[in-house]
Amino acid sequence: MIRVRLSLFICLKFKNPMLKRIFRFYYDGFRKMTWGRKLWGIILLKLFIMFAILRLFFFPDLLKRDFNSDEERASHVLEQITNP
Repeated sequence: MIRVRLSLFICLKFKNPMLKRIFRFYYDGFRKMTWGRKLWGIILLKLFIMFAILRLFFFPDLLKRDFNSDEERASHVLEQITNP
């Protein structure tokens, strides 16, 4: 019941009837999904693994490791960007 009231509130918030139709289309589609929810869960899990866990192991913070201050880091980045 809360979901229905929330969707009605959001639909009434849109002044443009085209936006209402687009919102209702996606809202009803996501609400009626059966096995799509499992696929979305797998997609979100893969994204979390790619951006959170792999970043820790394969992309270390080289600037923090090689330079002591922010000024040294900034000058190194400026040199790398401007020099071909």
